[in-house]
Amino acid sequence: MKLSAARETLLKPLQAVIGVVERRQTMPILANVLLVAKNGQLAITATDLEVELVATADVDIDNGGEVTVPGRKLLDICRALPEGAKIAIGQSGEKLAVRSGRSKFSLTTLPAAEFPTVENIDATQSIDVPQSTLIRLLDKTHFSMAQQDVRYYLNGLLLETGDKYLRAVATDGHRLALCQQALDGPKLKQQQVIVPRKGVLELQRLLNGEGAVTLQLGSNHVRIQLEGIRFTSKLIDGRFPEYERVIPQDTSNKLSADRSSLKGALQRTAILSNEKYRGIRLLIRDSGVTIQAHNPEQEEAEEELEVEYSGEDIEIGFNVNYLLDALNAIEADSVSLSVQDSNSSCLLREPDSDDCRFVVMPMRL
Repeated sequence: MKLSAARETLLKPLQAVIGVVERRQTMPILANVLLVAKNGQLAITATDLEVELVATADVDIDNGGEVTVPGRKLLDICRALPEGAKIAIGQSGEKLAVRSGRSKFSLTTLPAAEFPTVENIDATQSIDVPQSTLIRLLDKTHFSMAQQDVRYYLNGLLLETGDKYLRAVATDGHRLALCQQALDGPKLKQQQVIVPRKGVLELQRLLNGEGAVTLQLGSNHVRIQLEGIRFTSKLIDGRFPEYERVIPQDTSNKLSADRSSLKGALQRTAILSNEKYRGIRLLIRDSGVTIQAHNPEQEEAEEELEVEYSGEDIEIGFNVNYLLDALNAIEADSVSLSVQDSNSSCLLREPDSDDCRFVVMPMRL
C-alpha cells in the first residue's frame, strides 16, 4: 500500500469512525482501524463487534492494498500535524510508515484478514429517510433507554416500521418515550428491530441534519448509509415489551400548563429533593398545581403553578428527572398532562398532537 493525501482529508474519516474504537480491548485487533486503498479511495473501518463504521475519502493511490493500524495513534498523528500538511502513507513489511515534511512515524500493523467486518446484512427492506426525521425520532426517545438492565432488550431503542410511518420507542421500565413520523413513498412492511444503546448514541453523533439517509433493516443488523459514512449495528435479539399497553387511555383528568413555567417550577423544587430518588409530589386541584419536595436533611421546597385542569383532586409522586426529560423533548409552548389517579402512570404530550407521547410511572413518597 502506498498513498498520499492532505491532512484534513485523512482526519475527517478517522474522526468519524474513532468513536467505536474501545480503549480497552479483549482482542488486540479491535484497537486497530482497517485501511483499504483502491480505485482512488481510502476506506477506513472501525468496529467493536457490535457497531461498525466505514468512512471513505478520495486520496492519491500509487499502490492499493489493505492493512490494520492502531486507530487512535493514527488519529493523534494526523491531529498533531500542521494544517494543510501533505501526508504520505506506505507499508513496509509489518510496519506502516507515515511521513509529512520532516516528521516520520512507524506504526505496527496486524493482517487485514483478521479484522472482523460485516459485508452483507441481508436487508429485508430499505427506506430513504430525511436526516432531520431520524434525528427527531432519536432525540425525543433516546433518554428513556435503560442502562445495563438485566432485561437486555430494554438497553436499546425500538425502531418500528409499518404502513407509511417510522416509529421509535424506548423504555427503562419506569418511563417510556414514543415518537413517530409519517413517511412519503410506498407502504412499508411491518417490522420491529432493537438497536443497542451504543449504536443509537453513535448514530446521533454522526447525523448532521443535511440530506437523506438510506435505512436498511435486516434480521440481525441495521445499516444506515450517510454521505461518505456507512453505519452498521448488530440488533438486540429479544422481544420488545408491548408498549401500547402501558400508554394510558383514560385522559379524563387532564391538565394543561405552560411548558416553560412547569419546567422552571420543577427545576427549582428539585433542588431540595432527595438526591438519590429525586422524588417530588404534585398536588393537582382545580385551583392549580402545588409542587413539593423534601430531603433527609428536613429541607423543603414548594411551588404553586396556575394551570387549566378538569378532573378529580389528585396527589401523586414522580421522579422529577423523568418529567424534566419529557418536557425537554416537547417543543410546543404548552403541555398536556393526563393522569387517572395517584397510582397510575402519567401521560405527557403536546396538546394537539399524538406523534410524540411520554409516559412516567408514579413513585411512592
